[in-house]
Amino acid sequence: MTHLCNKTLLFFVALLCYVPVLLAQEPWKVRLLCPEEDIRLHIDLYEETVSVPNMDMFGPMNGYLGGNIYGVWTVTSFKIHDEQTATLRVSNDLGSETQKITLTQQSDSIYTLRFDGSNVVKRAVGRKLVKIPSELRMKKER
Repeated sequence: MTHLCNKTLLFFVALLCYVPVLLAQEPWKVRLLCPEEDIRLHIDLYEETVSVPNMDMFGPMNGYLGGNIYGVWTVTSFKIHDEQTATLRVSNDLGSETQKITLTQQSDSIYTLRFDGSNVVKRAVGRKLVKIPSELRMKKER
């Protein structure tokens, strides 16, 4: 009987040690910030759980790109390649422009966001719309 109790106890201890590892392995459910450009990416590529600012009428989505850019860009499709790389397709709030993005996890807290092809994401500077950098270093928000 004590042998069975020891095995059961050992199983539960192992399970408790494994649960944090499972939770930590969700690289595609994250809030990222590029502090130099004041641009944020909030994504959950596992479920539609993200509320997009000023777009609550559409319900939860897989994510958005916002901050110091013109409008809010919502994630319209994505592909997870592996634990380090995913591609996203984002669309502006009017739906008139789309942009493909490659997101690469460099470490536990650092990601690289690269706009593929011609970068159409812009910001207002004075009275002009100017392109933002085609590659951003994003840090995980805690």
